[in-house]
Amino acid sequence: MDDATKPASRTTAGVAYAAGFGNEHTSEAVPGALPVGQNSPQRPPLGLYAEQISGTAFTAPRAVNRRSWFYRIRPSVCHGTFSEHAAGDLLTSPCADARAVAAQLSWNPFPIPPEPCDFFESWHTVALNGDCRLQVGLGIHVYLATESRTDRYFFDADGELLFVPQQGRLRFRTEMGVLEVEPGEICVVQRGIKFGVDLLDGPARGYIAENYGSLFGLPELGPIGSNSLANARDFMYPTARFEDGERECELWMKASGRLFRSRQRHSPLDVVAWHGNYAPYKYDLRRFNAIGTVSYDHPDPSIYTVLTARSDTPGVANADFVIFPPRWMVAEHTFRPPWYHRNAMSEFMGLVYGVYDAKPGSFMPGGASLHNGMIAHGPSDVSFAKASAAELRPTKQDDTMAFMVESRFPYLTTPYAMESGALDDAYSACWSGLKRHFPKRHE
Repeated sequence: MDDATKPASRTTAGVAYAAGFGNEHTSEAVPGALPVGQNSPQRPPLGLYAEQISGTAFTAPRAVNRRSWFYRIRPSVCHGTFSEHAAGDLLTSPCADARAVAAQLSWNPFPIPPEPCDFFESWHTVALNGDCRLQVGLGIHVYLATESRTDRYFFDADGELLFVPQQGRLRFRTEMGVLEVEPGEICVVQRGIKFGVDLLDGPARGYIAENYGSLFGLPELGPIGSNSLANARDFMYPTARFEDGERECELWMKASGRLFRSRQRHSPLDVVAWHGNYAPYKYDLRRFNAIGTVSYDHPDPSIYTVLTARSDTPGVANADFVIFPPRWMVAEHTFRPPWYHRNAMSEFMGLVYGVYDAKPGSFMPGGASLHNGMIAHGPSDVSFAKASAAELRPTKQDDTMAFMVESRFPYLTTPYAMESGALDDAYSACWSGLKRHFPKRHE
């Protein structure tokens, strides 16, 4: 039985999960910690404090309204005084240092530094767009961490964070409980939720999409029907687990593009019980039920959308998270890799593992590419030659996991993206072997 056909696990290495995208979840680490029949009793059980976190406006329609209630040892107002802290290479849009690009860009694997660097210190912004203060657009970052810090916590007031591990497993300790995530899985932590991160396998590398816009949701299925793509039942949510005790901690906050830090003598993860539908989650990308042609032509990449952050224009996303997972290729009379194209949307791509069929040998795990709106791109000359001459038998694209963060806005690149040494200056050479085949006699 392969990963895609195994039942979704609700317990992994002693970590228990609840299942179901956007569900109303209820969890308590100590029996009797949740009040019955109301959210804010005069005296909550066990001497806890009641606190609500709202991920949408109070008056948002019920179908999209997101909020949760916490029952915690101390309320969040006890976080102490924040002071501004240097953000390093972590940037936010609008950003005066970001630059427009009018070329195809590709990066080799971003190097993990040799010096000690914990998870939250290790973020480097590669590309961004929009305006976090207007809640439109997004930022693309990489993390390149070498060590864990159990006394450091973070929350993002600017956006929702989608993590894509590429090297090394991570343990996310959140206000609602624990999520353990490995390469091939993703983790989403919403705006405002506090969390810490442990590296479980030593140095870790991966990608982050910081969504300034509306919350990620499942895409509409339309003619596909009621099933397939990412199924709601396969999204896993944490169950209550709290940290107690008196110890020195740091709480970092990102707000309006700036980084702030406070010190406190207790963990901010002291939620003993919670209920609601605003909570972090993880999803195993290998469980994605890919849909494709069974006749001819390569379908639009939107058919591989896992999550979408909708904009105010129907059908045009602030951000789409799209994957290219293992799948069968069976199209007849068809050039099977992605076709050459120019797109109104802008595309940032990364590779978690394996080979991406449009650029074998040049697009590496841990690297990335960027093609802004209307910038032409497509298969390399090697991929074109191979696919044009291939015998069109059914073939399996196996052991591969690429992803794309597509946006309605063009991405601007950062100084780190252009000066880190990972930029592939010879990227455009991958199309240099595309030759004329049209007979000159027709001119």
